[in-house]
Amino acid sequence: MRDIDESKAPLLDHLIELRSRLVKAVIALFLGFILCFYFAEQLFAILVYPLREAFGVSGGKLIYTKLYEAFFVQVKVAFFGAFFLSFPIIANQLWAFVAPGLYSKEKRALLPFLLATPILFLLGASLAYFIVMPTAFHFFLQFQGDSSGLQMEALPSADSYLGLVMQFILAFGISFLMPVLIMLLNRAGIVSRDQLLGFRRYMIVVAFVIAAIFTPPDVISQLMLALPLVLLYEITLLAIWFTDRKKKAEDTELAPQQD
Repeated sequence: MRDIDESKAPLLDHLIELRSRLVKAVIALFLGFILCFYFAEQLFAILVYPLREAFGVSGGKLIYTKLYEAFFVQVKVAFFGAFFLSFPIIANQLWAFVAPGLYSKEKRALLPFLLATPILFLLGASLAYFIVMPTAFHFFLQFQGDSSGLQMEALPSADSYLGLVMQFILAFGISFLMPVLIMLLNRAGIVSRDQLLGFRRYMIVVAFVIAAIFTPPDVISQLMLALPLVLLYEITLLAIWFTDRKKKAEDTELAPQQD
C-alpha cells in the first residue's frame, strides 16, 4: 500500500479541480450571504449588544451620516456573518484539494492543527466580544459629560462602530492562531524549541507591537491582547516540549526494530 496518494492527472486537470473547489467555496459564501442578509438586523443587534450594555440605562444611539450608510452596514454584517457560516465548507474544499498530495503521515500530523484553528479563533473572538469590547466601551464612554463648560456626548456612526467591532473580533481571532503557526514551523523543522526559548525575552515586545497595530490606541485593549499572546506563547512552548518528548520516545522504540 502506497504511503502517498499519487495523482497522474495533468496540470490542466488540477486547475479544473481547483476551479471546481473555488466555485463551491464561492457558492457557499454567496448562500451564506443571502441567509445572513435576511437576518442582518438580528446579527447587527448581537454585534451592538456590548455597546448597548456600555451605555447602560442612560441609553445611547447610533447614527449614520450618509443616506446609503445604513444599507451598506447591513451588507457588511451579512458578509461578516457569511464568512463565519461558510468557513467550514471553504476549509473542507481547501483540504480536499491539498490532501491528495500529502503523505498519510502528513495528513495525520495536520489534522490536529485543522481542528485547533477554528477553536482558537473562536476563543480569541469570544475574548474580544465578551470581555475586551465591553471593558473598552465602558472606558471610552467615561469621557461623556461636561468638559470645559461644553457637553460631550458619544454619537458613534453605525459604520464606524461596525468597523471597530470587526477589528476587535478579527484581531483577537487571528492573533490566537499564533500557536498553530509556531507549531507548524516547529514541525517543518524551521524553528526549534531552543530557538523559541531564546526568543522568549523578545516575545513581550512583539506581543505589544501586534496589539498596538491591530487594536484601538488605548492601553486597556492593548494589554488585553498582548498578555494572552504572551501566555499562548508559553503554552505553545510547553506543547512543543511534549511533542518532542513523544517523538524521541517513538524514535527510541523504533531504533531496536530497525537494527
